[in-house]
Amino acid sequence: MTISIGNDHAGTDYKFAIKAYLEAKDYTVNNYGTDANDSVDYPDFVHPVAQDIENKKADFGILICGSANGVAMTANKYQHVRAGLCWTKEIVELTRQHNNANILCIPARYTAIPQALQMVETFLNTDFEGGRHQNRIDKIPLSC
Repeated sequence: MTISIGNDHAGTDYKFAIKAYLEAKDYTVNNYGTDANDSVDYPDFVHPVAQDIENKKADFGILICGSANGVAMTANKYQHVRAGLCWTKEIVELTRQHNNANILCIPARYTAIPQALQMVETFLNTDFEGGRHQNRIDKIPLSC
């Protein structure tokens, strides 16, 4: 399974911890995030992750910034992306089960690294329930 990950300066430490966790479990990781703590513009790191999902080059994405609002807003501009902003593993579970999220957005300033790792584990191990939720998912993308 391939996971694309992106982060801004607020999520660098989280990215390194998540990347190590994923690689220890034999996931392939596409790292598009900054490796530094210098201020950067989060959209520059979101677009490659969202494009990987859009183009089926990755199974899932993970985005990390201070509040996770900016990365979620940016990623959700893509037609086939369903990026969920989550701060507990329970919310992660629901965003996978009910919304079939394919990108997990983590707010680094409101979670701890161990909590973020639990959220990643939950995200990757929770299946979409389908059924009544599929009809709702089908109504999300705009048809231009």
